[in-house]
Amino acid sequence: MGTPLEGIRAIDWGAFANGPLIGVMLGDLGADVIKIEDPVSGDPSRGMQSMYGSSMNLPHGRNVLIEATNRNKRSITIDLKKEEGKKIVQRIIRNSDIFFTNYTMIIANRLRMDYKTLSQFNPRLIYCNASGFGTKGPDAGKRAFDSIALARMGLMMAAGEEGSPPAQITGAIADTMGASMATLGILAALACRERTDIGQEVETSLLHALIWLQYTSITTYLLRGNEMRRYSRPNAANPMANHYECKDHQWIMLAEPQSDRFWHEFCEVLNIPEMENDNKFKNAKARVMNKRELIEILDRVFATKERDAWIKEFEKAEVKFAYGPINTLAEAMEDPQVIANEYIVDYNHPVLGATKQVALPAKFSESEVSIRYPAPEIGQHTEEILLEIGYSWEDIANLRDQKVI
Repeated sequence: MGTPLEGIRAIDWGAFANGPLIGVMLGDLGADVIKIEDPVSGDPSRGMQSMYGSSMNLPHGRNVLIEATNRNKRSITIDLKKEEGKKIVQRIIRNSDIFFTNYTMIIANRLRMDYKTLSQFNPRLIYCNASGFGTKGPDAGKRAFDSIALARMGLMMAAGEEGSPPAQITGAIADTMGASMATLGILAALACRERTDIGQEVETSLLHALIWLQYTSITTYLLRGNEMRRYSRPNAANPMANHYECKDHQWIMLAEPQSDRFWHEFCEVLNIPEMENDNKFKNAKARVMNKRELIEILDRVFATKERDAWIKEFEKAEVKFAYGPINTLAEAMEDPQVIANEYIVDYNHPVLGATKQVALPAKFSESEVSIRYPAPEIGQHTEEILLEIGYSWEDIANLRDQKVI
């Protein structure tokens, strides 16, 4: 069996991360993803030197953000402001299944890259508008970026300790979640088209994606009328669902909601048997009443051994309560579960050599999912794609002379 989306062609007219990441997922699933770029500037990410203070530069003039958001794609450069450029897109659309963009609909309408226009050339087209703020309301046409969406949808006030300033979250979390929800919508529309033979427009936004990401906390607010409080480690209601610093200044996380069930085991492995039947701590209700005192005691206990030593103690005792290390990103990439399940895969990049890449977060028993080729150079496949849709070499030469491509 081939790839899940074998034979599907998707057109990527996006920039930065939110739009292009849709193409990464569709491309990993086997779709032929064609990235449309401006002939002069290309995707603006190509010029990004840094992100959140971290350099995006790679050897041989490559760029981290472009590599991360454009694998498994072919690139064609088209000047969409020129009529001949629009005609190229229209010819591509006739033989495509999916078109997606994260440009505002103001830009899409001006360049006639909107659903109403493009669907005239292919009524079966699945068109996805992955906006920042949605298609309605006073801010529908505004530019949106990852950090603005995180700030606006409450994520910065959910992160960090209670009473601390809003916490910036690095790593394009909103863009990645937005792209994931857009891909979900596209695949659902594609499945619908298989039954009905009808294309349609799919709308997603960064704001809605982040509402979904916070589904539990937002549902709690909607049903009870009060927000879930920011976390406070010294005041954790359940000390067995808290994090503790160890002797080597590494941290360990406990996350056991059924504290009474595992209290005996917990006291035993931490070698604090005297606390098991202490009236202040013997059951969950008592531990809530005396949480500050218990957390201070546990702070002293965990500080007596290094984190790995505690984990070995837990493994040796085969404890059943939930625990885990608080890893840095580098440590997480070496986590044995990550390695065993091949969540990070090896890829021999034709320019960068041996690299590691994040695998698509879905595995299939019968279908193949893989990284077939790296992010393209700007316009790398322009001639190849034009020949596929019926242009001659003479046509291509004329288009270049006119600076359409």
